[in-house]
Amino acid sequence: MDAATMTATSDELTEEEAKALLQVAREALEAALKGNGAWHPDLKALPPRLLEPGASFVTLTTRGALHGCIGSVAPSLPLALDVAKNAVSAALNDPRFPPLTFKELADTRIEVSVLSPMRPVNYRDLDDLATKVRPGLDGVLVERGWQRGLLLPQVWEKLPDPHEFLAHVALKAHAGIDIYQDPETKVYVFQVHRYEEE
Repeated sequence: MDAATMTATSDELTEEEAKALLQVAREALEAALKGNGAWHPDLKALPPRLLEPGASFVTLTTRGALHGCIGSVAPSLPLALDVAKNAVSAALNDPRFPPLTFKELADTRIEVSVLSPMRPVNYRDLDDLATKVRPGLDGVLVERGWQRGLLLPQVWEKLPDPHEFLAHVALKAHAGIDIYQDPETKVYVFQVHRYEEE
């Protein structure tokens, strides 16, 4: 991954932009769960900021329990389209959960995380890396070949210890903690702006 190619803006959305983005996510879910896979948001009706390239994660919770979380690490689509795609994927394609049903949609809350550009981290060893990630602020992405694992900054609420957090990032990459000792491994940090439905 070339961090220099990541040009998405990471400025916080206005309240109007955030509401419009969450509405896109909900309409995409409604359309997909009704069987209309060809639905797309009306881009002309959206604020210009949502048409800029953006990377996002969409997290779904149904009656308070996680029911899907899928996203993008690099901006390749307009933010609104990225969110629509990830909302549907979180509902239907997260292998950890059964597909969301239309009946469950009314009890499902949507959270959108808009990612800042990825920043590579240089480190000597795991202990050094643990001092360079900021609990509560930084999400972490680890990559080695086909392996890729990522945790959003929100996960610090459940895993406040940096070593434990990094171990779970490795698990998401289907790897052990020794992945961080491999010279082929690349580690990135990023931040998010979170937007939740009321």
